[in-house]
Amino acid sequence: MRKFPILLLACSALALHAQLPSPDAPPTSTVPAPTSSAPDSSTVKARAVLDAMVQALGGEKWLNIQNAYTTGRIAAFYQGKPNGGTVDYWSWHTPEADRIDFSEHKKDKHNWTQLYIGKDCWEFTFRGRNPIPKDVCAEAIRRHDHSIEAAIHIWLKDPNTVLMYEGQSLAERHLAQQVTLLNSNNDSLTIQVDAQSHLPLRRTYEWRDPVYKDKNEEVEEYDDYHVIDGIQTPFTVTRFHNGDMTQQRFVFRAQYNVALPAGAFDPFRPAHMETK
Repeated sequence: MRKFPILLLACSALALHAQLPSPDAPPTSTVPAPTSSAPDSSTVKARAVLDAMVQALGGEKWLNIQNAYTTGRIAAFYQGKPNGGTVDYWSWHTPEADRIDFSEHKKDKHNWTQLYIGKDCWEFTFRGRNPIPKDVCAEAIRRHDHSIEAAIHIWLKDPNTVLMYEGQSLAERHLAQQVTLLNSNNDSLTIQVDAQSHLPLRRTYEWRDPVYKDKNEEVEEYDDYHVIDGIQTPFTVTRFHNGDMTQQRFVFRAQYNVALPAGAFDPFRPAHMETK
């Protein structure tokens, strides 16, 4: 198993457009809300913030993304410090699956591919196909289930999800509006949205270790946005585990709704993908 963390691009499709009247007064939401007699002001504000975020992400274009392609470089960290290792990557993402190809560009190193299809995780090297270790696979699935896309497409559509507007906070030295979503399983997801641009700045969630029973905090920060095909895309994504930086991803190129080879997500023998 390679030493580099798994990259999912669930957060790769992001975009910029609307403005709120003021950080304390989010605009009226157009995100459909579950039927209720009188939603409280916190719920109304939270939905308004998320609605403004969706519009900033590209509105209907962002909501209807079929797939995303990015290429760039990943830098790994240990205890918040660079470990000296980097890897180039080429990634293809759909709502159902993710594929990422890696290259270390060293004569004594081989390229390899990782596939994530539903709850299954596979790695392909010159030695053939092998399942990705369960803990690494579980980490990737948690990240997918707590992505910005999942918050809008899954969490918000569940009438049992509770929304809480938690006021202003700071994220990456920007004034942000903070919203937390709480589902029926008592699982929460917090999103901090730039008070001016309404773009996501940070996504945070916690999970309990099945062995030691302590809580772990996972954070993903987004920066250096570029408009690609009408969709705002963060070209820098930074991950933290319990406060320590673990990975930085730098995007060199991005595209949306690209044509994919028929065998691109074949779990037995994935098709060759162009990586130039």
